[in-house]
Order: sequence, then C-alpha cells, then structure tokens
Amino acid sequence: MHEDTIMTTRPFRPRRSVLYVPASNAKALSKLPGLACDAAIIDLEDAVAPDAKPAAREALKAFFAERAKAPQSGGPGEIVIRINGLSTEWGPEDLIAARECRPDAILLPKVETPRDILEANDTLDDEDAHPGMWLWAMIETPKALLNIGAIAELGRDPGARLACFVAGTNDLVKETGVRMTPDRRHLVPWLMQMVLAARAGGIDVLDGVANNFRDLDAFRRECEDGAGMGFDGKTLIHPDQIGPANEAFSPSADEISQARAIVSAFAAPENAGKGVLTVDGRMTERLHLAQAEKLLAKAGNL
Repeated sequence: MHEDTIMTTRPFRPRRSVLYVPASNAKALSKLPGLACDAAIIDLEDAVAPDAKPAAREALKAFFAERAKAPQSGGPGEIVIRINGLSTEWGPEDLIAARECRPDAILLPKVETPRDILEANDTLDDEDAHPGMWLWAMIETPKALLNIGAIAELGRDPGARLACFVAGTNDLVKETGVRMTPDRRHLVPWLMQMVLAARAGGIDVLDGVANNFRDLDAFRRECEDGAGMGFDGKTLIHPDQIGPANEAFSPSADEISQARAIVSAFAAPENAGKGVLTVDGRMTERLHLAQAEKLLAKAGNL
C-alpha cells in the first residue's frame, strides 16, 4: 500500500439487508433494480461452480457494462463483488475484473490476517482504482477470529480501504465442527467477538446467512438476535428475507422518539453544560446523547 494513498471518508451506508446474488444467474441479476435490499453482493465464489467461474466473470463484466450505460434509479444502493480468494487459481483474475467494474466494494473471502487486506489494497492502488472503492472482509475461519483485532485495526487507516466485516457462519461451522442450533448458541461468542472488533476498528459488521429461507418466522428471530448483538445488518440468500431484515435492523418508532427526547433535553438552554440529565425518568448522560444522535442520523438515512 502506498503511503501517500488518500481515501475519502467512509460515508454512512445503510446495510440492513445485503443479498447474495450469483454472478452466473442472469435472471437474479435482472431483478436487482426492483429489490429493496440496501446492498447486493454479486458472487463469484461459493455460489459459482468451479467450471462456471470464467463464464461468471464475463457475466459480471457484462452486468456492470450495462449498468454503466443506464444507471438504475431503484434497487440496492450499494453493489459489492465477492471474488475468489487470492490464493486460488481464480482470485487474481477476479480482483482485476472486479477493479475494472468499479463496484462500491470488493468482498474478500477467507481473510485471516491484516496482510490479506493489504495485498488486495496494493493491487488496487497500483492500478489507480477509484478512491470510493472499499474492501469488505469475510470472517469465516478460526485463524481470522484469532487475528480479528489486528484486522479490524485497519479500519482506522482510511488508506487500507477496509469498511465492513461479513460473518461467514457456514464456513465457521464447517471449520470448527460446532453444532448449528436454532438459537446459534455455540456461535454467539464468536459473533460478539466480530462485533466488538468491528466497533474498535470503526467499521460495519454484517451477520451471516440463514440457510432456511422458507422459514421467515425463524429468520425474523435470527435478525432480531443479530440486531440485539449489535450487527448493522444481515446477509441474505433470498429476496423474501429482505423485508424482515430491513425491519429488524431499523430503529423502532419508540427508539426514535426516545432519541429525540434526549437530544431535545440536552439542547435546552437551561441544560447547557450539564453532563447528566433526567429524561423520561431515566438518568441520561452525554454518552447517551451521542448514541441518540447516531441513531437519528441512521434513521434519517434509511
């Protein structure tokens, strides 16, 4: 990574619902402009069979070429490309193709050390990639969890481009042998570790997918649990999951009302300079004011 690389400040982007779409599925890609997901990940990795990867890469290029000719007014506000790992036979060419497509971000799979981020960033910098292109990182191996603090620290360096963690829960289950239960109790400690690291690094973090897309009641519960753990949103595998995810990861009417009350209380002339107030019968400190302002800013951008 060049020391003189300067990235723009990361803007707020809602990422409540982030839908995986195989690059090889033309029908699914054509439906994106009509979907209400906050972001879409066009996938060259797990969703594409090995013998179909070259064709999927060409389909990806065609999709972005058409998108450049006629920008869509609807659909996801953010388009991300997940490439194959740079250590695979497809990864380096995927990264070049993704860079040329100029997505909002490139999602790197199997990130295990800070070097995995920096190597991809070096390639982007060497080819003068546009400054608004960010990197997202899949956290899906035991080694990634052991190194997650150091990886997240790159979020404090705008030149490293790191903007978001994505939980790869299916791979974590496979790599560790833990049992996947409906309440995900064996995964919760690791999920919380991801959230903690992301907050320390100042980046977003997305919960993993729910495989049974037909059971929307179970999906809603999983979204509520993820929101309770502090995730910014959830990755999805089916459009039917978009509505429940958007609802679960949006501030509720009560939360917005409480936040407005806190902001109004601290803005009152008689409370100027005070560090602690009583708002609606609750002790409220300036740290609660900061939280309220952040929640209202988020609500205003949804």
